Parts: sequence; structure tokens; C-alpha cells
Amino acid sequence: MDPSAAGNDCNNKLCIDNLLAARKSLKLSLEKTKTLGLALEKAGSRIEEINQRLPSLEAAVRPIRADKDALAAVGGHINRAVGPAAAVLKVFDAVHGLEKSLLSDPRNDLPGYLSVLKRLEEALRFLSDNCGLAIQWLEDIIEYLEGNRVADGRYLSNLKTSLKGLRELQNDGEIIHLDGGLLDAALDQLENEFRRLLTEHSVPLPMSSPSLGEQACIAQSPLPVAVIQMLQAILGRLIANNRLEKCITIYVEVRNSNVRASLKALDLDYLEISVSEFKDVQSIEGYIGQWGRHLEFAVKHLFEAEFKLSAQAGILAFLQFGKTITESKKEPLKLLKLLDIFASLNKLRLDFNRLFGGAACIEIQNLTRDLIKRVIDGVAEIFWEIFVQVELQRQIPPPQDGSIPKLVFFITEYCNKLLDDEYRPILTQVLVIHQSWKHKKFQEMILVNEVLKIIKAVDLNLETWVKAYGDATLSYLFAMNSHWHLYKHLKGTKIGELMGDAWLKEHEQCKEYYSTLFLRESWGKLPGHLSREGLILFSGGCATARDLVKKRLKTFNEAFDEMYKKQSGWVISERNLREKTCQLIVQAILPVYQSYMQTYGPLVEQDASSSKYAKYTVQGLEQMFLSLFLPRPERYGSFKGRPTDSKIGNRVDLRRTASAVA
Repeated sequence: MDPSAAGNDCNNKLCIDNLLAARKSLKLSLEKTKTLGLALEKAGSRIEEINQRLPSLEAAVRPIRADKDALAAVGGHINRAVGPAAAVLKVFDAVHGLEKSLLSDPRNDLPGYLSVLKRLEEALRFLSDNCGLAIQWLEDIIEYLEGNRVADGRYLSNLKTSLKGLRELQNDGEIIHLDGGLLDAALDQLENEFRRLLTEHSVPLPMSSPSLGEQACIAQSPLPVAVIQMLQAILGRLIANNRLEKCITIYVEVRNSNVRASLKALDLDYLEISVSEFKDVQSIEGYIGQWGRHLEFAVKHLFEAEFKLSAQAGILAFLQFGKTITESKKEPLKLLKLLDIFASLNKLRLDFNRLFGGAACIEIQNLTRDLIKRVIDGVAEIFWEIFVQVELQRQIPPPQDGSIPKLVFFITEYCNKLLDDEYRPILTQVLVIHQSWKHKKFQEMILVNEVLKIIKAVDLNLETWVKAYGDATLSYLFAMNSHWHLYKHLKGTKIGELMGDAWLKEHEQCKEYYSTLFLRESWGKLPGHLSREGLILFSGGCATARDLVKKRLKTFNEAFDEMYKKQSGWVISERNLREKTCQLIVQAILPVYQSYMQTYGPLVEQDASSSKYAKYTVQGLEQMFLSLFLPRPERYGSFKGRPTDSKIGNRVDLRRTASAVA
């Protein structure tokens, strides 16, 4: 073998061995590196875990590093703080132990329930008194631990936060934070029992008949003694826990309901009438009278019986009804009704002050004062407007039928009422009060003088209306009507006394004067048509006499028919005056007509057309005369006027329209 070739083979083998050895060494290095990496990875998580545990470990060993004297004293501080806290926790546990009993129904065992409630109150007082002390001790130990670096900062921070919350709850003063609302729940239970006992033993008081006579009375229905004792026991606990106002509210509600049930017997539905339901004051006049009687009866009997309980039920409805009357349209008749309301309230003034004078009745007091002011203002406003309104009617035409204007009927009757013994003292009192509000002194004669002005204004209206007629005869009838009315209806009355005898006598004389004029200028002219002139010469019944009688009877009949047709629509309102006037007409005409027909009737009766001339019998004429001047019942059967929105009206409409004096 070639030596050079053999040498090359040796070298190649050596290189391969070296490469294999290097690869093996590299492979071992890689495996070691991988193993080391895994080891390092595991070591990292353990290091992180150790790092997280270091603070707690540091805190755990800190007391060992603290001052020896501080470590020796910390035990005493902890014991002093834990003692009060443990006592408080023990009472808390006791409070929760009462929960089942206090959430049960008190009616099952009221004395036992009140006893348990009292224990709860005592426990809460202990908690209220000692929670602060326990918190103070805990704050002291935290301050000591923090000052001596005996405890961990984060731990102390958590303790401080908890104690701060406890301190805030204590400063709120709310027991609910101490018992979780158990006391309030128990008190609510007692209030419910209080209401139940009252409701079940409050029987409506039996009211008497609606007539409200002297026999009217109310049988008292006191609560049973045993019930009163239970109510008092409940009140004791509720008052001790500042629940008195709630007790009063419950008491008021129950007794009010009892009063309302009692009032049902009086049929007080009318108290709910609204202003919009009023047609006029007269339409509810009866209700106003009932209102006064019912109010007095309720105050004197029903509310008096409830005086120490609750006197508010029902009275508000009475006051609201009075207010509704004041809000209705203003008219003279309303003035009288307002005076009735004032009289009722004034009569009960002392009772109102006694029954409703307390702080709990402030709403009643305000409504009563408001009602009285409305009544007084309403009376004054209507009273001072009457004269002005009467004057305004002067411009309105008089009645077309010659009757007495409704204004005259109403005002004379109305003013007499204002001056009678029933209304004059009340009206005077109201005007005195109203003047005092304006800082004016009331003059004693102011009421009388105002009524004088009103009557004189009516007088002047009549004079003006007499002159307003185009037909003189109708004006005489109207004047006769009006003067007789004033004389007859005011003689012997307050207004008659006020105006004097001379004034009354003057109206009587005016009536006679106009009565004479009326008869002379109307029916008194009829007999002249039945003249006998020239008929004596033809008494033999010749044709000339017959023609003359026919002519005169025809003229009489035509004049009679015309006058009767015109005056059949006229009215004399006063019955006596109407009958007397008709009799005067009969006396003036029938004797003449009867004599004429007896003498000359046979001349006409022989004629085929006699009915054209002998048209009326004596009896027929008499009946026709006696049927004159009758008022139409549908118009004059009452003095009610049509509903009106005027400030003065009802029985008479004082708006500026012809209907006001018709």
C-alpha cells in the first residue's frame, strides 16, 4: 500500500472521531442548559411567592422587634378594650333574641308584649350608653399599637375604617342602627293595635229625629274601662318613644269616622252642593235654614261629646257649605241668608272657641275666620248696592199691564225684613264689624238712613213710571195700584213707622185721586152713550125711536168692547182694590144699562137683528166686569223672579231690562 495513502486514511479517521466527540459534548451542553432553564423557571415562581409573603412575615415578626416595655403593656390595653366590646355584643345577641316575640300580634298577649318591648327599650338604652365607651377603648388600643409600631399599618388602617363607621352611626342617634329596625316594627304593631281597639269600640252615636226639636239628644257611648286601660298602656309605650303625634292622628281618624257615621242620620248630602249647582239663593233657602239648625245641633251635642277626643270630623263640611253660599251670585235675598249664616256662627262662637281653639284645629280656625269674613264682606257689599240698583231701575219702562212692579213688591218686603227684630240687630252688628275693619266708626242711624234712601228711591221710581205711559188711563191704574200697595202693605210695619203717618196718608189720598181719575176717564164715559134724549117723544115704539135706540146701543157696545178688550190685559194686584174697583164700575154702568134696556129694550127685541144691539144681558155685563184686572197665576202666583246673574235679584231681577219691573 502506498504509504502516503495510508497516512491520509489515518488523518480522516481522526477528524471524524473529533467531530463525534464534539457533537456529543455539544449535546450534553444543550441538555444541561435545558435542565437549568427549567430549574430557573421553577425558582422564579417560588421567589415571587416568597416576595408576596415577606410583608406578612415582616408584620408577624415586628412585635419581636418592638420595644420590650411596649410589648409588655399591650396585653392590658387589649383586655380593657375587649371587655366593653364583649358586653355590647352580648346585649346585641339578647336584642336579636326578642325579635320573634316583638313581631307577633300584640292582641294575643298585650301585657306580655309590652313587657318584652320594655326589655328591648332597656337593651337599646344600654347599647346607646355603652357603644360609645367600647368604641373609645378600641380607638385607644389602635392609637397605642400605631404609636408603638406594634401592629401592621394596613391592619391598623382597616380597624380605623371600621371604627369610623361605628362612630358615625353612633353620632346619628338613630336606634334603628342598633336594633336593625326592630323597635320601629314593634311600635308599628302597637299603633295597629291602638287603632283596632278604638275602631272596634267606637260606636256611632245615635242621632235623634231630623226635626231637631227640644227632645233631640245623643246617648253617650263611652269606651269600656278595660279598653281604656289597654289604650293607656299602649299610649305609655308609644309616648315614651315619641309616637304621641301618630297616636293623635290615629285617634282623630277613628273618632272622625265615628262622627261622620253619626252625622249620616241628619241627611247632610246638601252640604256637598257646589256653586255651579245653585240656580239662585231661594232655590236652596231651605237648605240654609237646615244648615243653621244642623250646625247648632252638631256643635252643641255631637262635637261636644267628642270634645276630648276629636271634634274635627264633619265640621269642615259645614264650613265649606257656608263658603259655597258666599261664592254664589250676589242678590238681595242672599243678604238675608248671609245674615242667617252669621247669626248661626255668632250664636256658636263660644262653643267654637272652646272646641276648636287648640293648635290641632288650626285648619278649622282658618276656615271659620275666612267664612266669617266672606259673610261680612258679602252682606256689606249687597247692602250698600241696593240703593244704587233701585235708582238704575228708574230708566226701565213700567209694566205694560199697569201692575205693581216686582221691584216694589220685593224692596218693600225686603226692607221691612232688614228692620225687623230678627235681622236688624244682626245687620247692625255686621255693619259695625265691617266699618271697624275700615277704621271707621259706625253711626247709629246709618242703617235707618240707608233704608229711608231706598224707600224714597222707590217713591221716585213710581213717579217717573207714572209719567212714562202713553195711555193716560193706564197710568192712572198704575198709580192707583202702586200708591195703594205702599199704603196698605207698609202701614203698621217697621217701614211705615219709619216713614210716618203723613207719608202713608199721602199715598192713601193719591190712591183715591188716581182711582177717581181712572173711573172717570174710562168706564165713567160709557153711560153717556145710553142717552134718553129724544126718546120720550117716540115712546109709542115707532121706527124712528127704534133706530135711535139701535144706534145708541151700537155705540155703547162698540165703546164697551174696545175698552173691555184693552183693559182685560190690565192687572190690579191687590184683591181688595180690584174688587172695589170692579164694584165701582158695576155701580156706575149697570143701573143705567139695566134701566135703559128695561125701557127701550123691547123696541130692539122685536127686530130680527136684535142680537146685534141687545148684545149683553145685565148679568153678563156684571160677570165681565167682575172678571177684569185679574193677575195671571203663572206670572204673579209668587214673587220669584227668573234666575239672574245680576248682583241684585231672585225675587226681582234688577238688571236694566223691561222684565225687572214687569
